[in-house]
Amino acid sequence: MCGRYVITNPVTKTQKIIKSAIKVDDIENYNAHPYQELPVIKRYTNGNTLEKLTWGIVPTWAKKKDFKPLINARLETINEKFSFKKLIKVSRCIVIADGFYEWKKEEKNKIPYYLFRKDKKLIFMAAIYSNNEFCIITEEAKNNVIEVHSRQPVILNENNINSYLNLELEGSDFLKKAKKPELKFHEISKDVNKPTNNNISLIQSINN
Repeated sequence: MCGRYVITNPVTKTQKIIKSAIKVDDIENYNAHPYQELPVIKRYTNGNTLEKLTWGIVPTWAKKKDFKPLINARLETINEKFSFKKLIKVSRCIVIADGFYEWKKEEKNKIPYYLFRKDKKLIFMAAIYSNNEFCIITEEAKNNVIEVHSRQPVILNENNINSYLNLELEGSDFLKKAKKPELKFHEISKDVNKPTNNNISLIQSINN
């Protein structure tokens, strides 16, 4: 699962891979959470664009007002779920992040960790969208990430962005075969648990 992440200066960090940014500012968000408007990369005929979508998809079939938006989609079943199987074919996007948060279960406690690329480059998370809403695709945890959690976002390298956004390619197969970057992580303060806390101290290791 991926339910919280960090993104700072999104326009500056993507300027070499997008053609334009629509109503996106170079803000610093150290506690990006569901139901916020957040920057994603979408593909148009004239190039890639950075724009804001709301994190969490409400399926068209959902009639109840209290329906909880879907923030994650499992790669393993994305072609089977009614809410997602069309979107992975026609509505793909990339969520950008510096890193993301995950909570490790230790007996009755949940210990927060900050996860980021080993090379400290920008993270590109595969996602799908519907209208002005998006959902992050997840998969089984890779390598050392399993020490923290059983799932993680599907993270692509920069050179795979355009291939994933190319609707002529089969989306889920591509994501399963694409080479994934190595991640690092460290334990952080439980201040991250409160979404209104939003500053750089959230990503700092408590063991330094």
